[in-house]
Amino acid sequence: MINPQQRPVVGITTGDLNGIGIELIIKTFSDQRVMEFCTPVIFGSNKVINFYRKSLPEFNLNFNNIRELHKVNPKQLNIFSCWEEDVMIAPGTLTEAGGSYGIKSLVAAVQALKESKIQGLVTAPLHKKNVHSDQFPYTGHTPYLKNVFGASDVLMFMVAENMRVGVVTEHIPVAEVAGAITKEAILSKLKIMKESLRKDFGIDKPRIAVLGLNPHAGDEGLIGKEEETIIRPAVIEAKKNDLLVFGPYAADAFFARGSHEKFDGVLAMYHDQGLIPFKSLAKGEGVNYTAGLSGIRTSPDHGTAFDIAGKNKADESSFREALFVTLDIISKRMGYAEAHRNPLRKIAAQVVANVEDERIDLV
Repeated sequence: MINPQQRPVVGITTGDLNGIGIELIIKTFSDQRVMEFCTPVIFGSNKVINFYRKSLPEFNLNFNNIRELHKVNPKQLNIFSCWEEDVMIAPGTLTEAGGSYGIKSLVAAVQALKESKIQGLVTAPLHKKNVHSDQFPYTGHTPYLKNVFGASDVLMFMVAENMRVGVVTEHIPVAEVAGAITKEAILSKLKIMKESLRKDFGIDKPRIAVLGLNPHAGDEGLIGKEEETIIRPAVIEAKKNDLLVFGPYAADAFFARGSHEKFDGVLAMYHDQGLIPFKSLAKGEGVNYTAGLSGIRTSPDHGTAFDIAGKNKADESSFREALFVTLDIISKRMGYAEAHRNPLRKIAAQVVANVEDERIDLV
């Protein structure tokens, strides 16, 4: 087990070897100040890191090779060797090797997370078409993590400084969305969002907005019945279960009027309904967080970007933000666990916070 008094040990996956993942890693961890906050472990190969490091001469990166996780160097970037053989790397190209070795990295890192050998995980992007196979029958990271951790359900939760948006349905065709919207699915996602906002983000009584599925939230049944027959009943039942839930709201007006900033979380019905406004309106860089797991996993809110891979054009901002969100959640979960072990500490912390609020008001 990890000593919680030490800097958190955070795992990093390579993503598709031909994407921008390795470049993001090099750019992020060449800043030595990052080492003051965590002990990073890259699950991959020093040969892959060295391949990309040659094309990034202005970024200085030193690392420690390990084959056992208990030998991590807390003052250095660590590379946990997942394979020794040479791998053909072709930046910007969709190859079987690029995807399969990205999966090797993911499998090793997720196992370490499950066994609590690392406290958090940041995953670099994979290309869904390049990894889906009989050996990896998943549409992405989220369903794989759900299966490995044995979770009954998980939530794709996009988080930024000014907004948090979850989705009921994830990577499925638009033609299948309506059939996947059920009262049970909405209630499950709302429960996960509430618990995550409390445990992972430190919000005791989160306010959650629910969006409609149809234009204008159905216009009272004129443009679709799902709001009246499925979504509104789910909201009513959630309120009976002590959730501060509101809606359903028309998605276009909701974001256009800035209503998302009045809530701690927003539940969208499908991928693009939530992610298009999120990526357009989030201040700073957005992060994809998998809520509902016992482990902590984040990722940047973009893909493999093959068009700029290997060209020193990738912006590491979202990747770096994913790392810091992971660290924030680790800290929040520790505080949450401590407060529930000793409720008096939580009361004392609230008293201190109230006093601080009063002092701020007086200034």
